Amino acid sequence: MDLSLVIPLYNESESLDELNKSIISVLHKTNIKYELIYVDDGSIDNSWKTLNKISQKNPKIYACRFQRNYGKSMALSAGFKKCIGKIVITMDADLQDDPNEILSLYKMVDKNNYDIVSGWKKKRYDSIIFKNIPSKLFNWAARKASGIKLNDFNCGIKAYKSSVIKQIELTDGMHRYIPVLAKNCGFNKITEKVVQHHPRKYGKTKYGADRFMKGFLDLLTLSFIQRFGKRPMHFFGLFGTSILFVAFIFSIYLGIDKLFINQSGRLITQRPEFFIALATMIIGLQFFLAGFLGELILRTRKRKDNYMIVEEIGGDK
Repeated sequence: MDLSLVIPLYNESESLDELNKSIISVLHKTNIKYELIYVDDGSIDNSWKTLNKISQKNPKIYACRFQRNYGKSMALSAGFKKCIGKIVITMDADLQDDPNEILSLYKMVDKNNYDIVSGWKKKRYDSIIFKNIPSKLFNWAARKASGIKLNDFNCGIKAYKSSVIKQIELTDGMHRYIPVLAKNCGFNKITEKVVQHHPRKYGKTKYGADRFMKGFLDLLTLSFIQRFGKRPMHFFGLFGTSILFVAFIFSIYLGIDKLFINQSGRLITQRPEFFIALATMIIGLQFFLAGFLGELILRTRKRKDNYMIVEEIGGDK
């Protein structure tokens, strides 16, 4: 299989048939062996009925439906596990991503040996205040934190080598940072391509303004995991040791002061230094315990899908 197209969707029944026809029209002119993978993220409209209908006409289509809405990251994760193409392209189902970009993205990975080619919606048709400006701020922060020179981390249309998407592990909300996750796994040949962006034709956006706040919080999480995800004790142990050292210094000071300097003075428990020593000792031990538990969880955890597929159609999966 040359190409796998992974398309997550949520309540996009009006656009699916038109999107599917456009994709097939583009790929029909080539000799590329392809598969179409649709992941219905718990839609409550007629999306699943539409997928049933279009899959009957094309044996290259596979679709699965989630028990409920789990989010785009989980939908992409399910699609990545199903795909078998040597190159994988993702795109949104709302017709804002242009299917005519598929071939150029495919060739950039196939001919130029890129690990990831990310789309860049240089000219957008979204709200300037509620989407464009927050998006620019978000992408600036992501560039600074990751060191990856991309202008549009959250663009839905991207192309990957199969080895990239099989290596990374997506958790909730991390679809925005697939290039960062890939870089952490050693895939450094990452570039971008300006892609055509269309105004939404049907329905309304499924994402609110809060997605940018969640994105920034996810970026902080990812930055922490990037540095300490494999060895949490390196972070918690360092803080725990530093705080325990403070407790040790105050304890030594109180002991020397009581035994040799201020023997007839007030009780140790009446002095503020005692409470500082006690508090730092407790906090330091808690940091150590957090690091120890993190190491135990990391070494004993078993990978489990964070979604439930209730129905599948088409394909030999």
